[in-house]
Amino acid sequence: MDRPTVQIYEEHSSAYEAQRAPRFLDLARSFGERRPAGTAVDLGSGPGWYTDALGAPVVALDAAAAMLRRTREVAPDSLAVQADLGALPFHRGSLAAGWARSSYVHVRAAEVPMALNDLHRVLVPDAPVELTFFGGEAEGRHVFPADDFPGRWFSTWTAERLADVVHGAGFGIDELAVTPRAGGVDLTVRATRAHRLPDFVDGGMRLLVSGLNPSVHAADAGVGYITPGNRFWPAALAAGLATRDRDPRHALLEHGMGMTDLVKRATPRADDLTREEYREGLARLDRLCAWLQPAAVALVGLAGWRAAADRRATAGWQERTLGGRPVYVLPSTSGLNAATPLADLVEHLRAASDGP
Repeated sequence: MDRPTVQIYEEHSSAYEAQRAPRFLDLARSFGERRPAGTAVDLGSGPGWYTDALGAPVVALDAAAAMLRRTREVAPDSLAVQADLGALPFHRGSLAAGWARSSYVHVRAAEVPMALNDLHRVLVPDAPVELTFFGGEAEGRHVFPADDFPGRWFSTWTAERLADVVHGAGFGIDELAVTPRAGGVDLTVRATRAHRLPDFVDGGMRLLVSGLNPSVHAADAGVGYITPGNRFWPAALAAGLATRDRDPRHALLEHGMGMTDLVKRATPRADDLTREEYREGLARLDRLCAWLQPAAVALVGLAGWRAAADRRATAGWQERTLGGRPVYVLPSTSGLNAATPLADLVEHLRAASDGP
């Protein structure tokens, strides 16, 4: 989260609570009643207004210690954890549900995909989430001129971009509700943690690598190209796009290599995908690139690009761009593609990262 914003909450937690009220207790109670057994998490608990309503057991997580002290008073049975929304300190698959009322609004928009990636990681399959964002097309410290706690960072979202990001983070969207509030609208996402591989993306990427769709093994592990016979990671290491094997988070943060998929649904075989999924996936990837503006896009698998975009395509730079960004298509890195040796895959990735 934005550190100056956290400091404002540290210094003014009592005033914040006094000037506001928990207006969404009915929604929190409804979520608590229908969520499955297991531990829920109140992401950005603030003064603990909704923590108890989410049902027990529950973790109250906030970046401001002052807010957690108040949460311990109003929800004494909760487990209070001070942590950042972008670095959740929980084991993979350890939580059964997630609630966030206007907390991700303090995360820079380009960092929200990785924050939701982390949420996907810590949730069990099929876990429900309810996440509220602010509608709009601006972000910064002066988005709301009448803010009574000035200096806080806010990101705002169009419904389409928010849906793309939540879908890319590995969630199946059940509802995206748009409701009016003073000075704007709320966008509330009700979604389910799906069996998918989430995006590893951010602003400023050197190269965005896209597969066709993740394998079931990749979705299970949370890492693309995970099978031992796949040569993507050996090629990426040799090309200098990564320095840790099968660690997409490190590759993104340290080397600027992002990872996504044309279609997010995990399948045993790529031929299980439909033409409509190709069409929708290519449109989402186009919007993602237009927003995050990677230096270039590398699509792994010539057959996939032919099916989705250009049936006559050959390996190399393409005439078609995605979001205005140049596209390089390389052969499949699968071990089944014996016609392409590892050395050639390394050169393809180097060419893509060097740019047209």
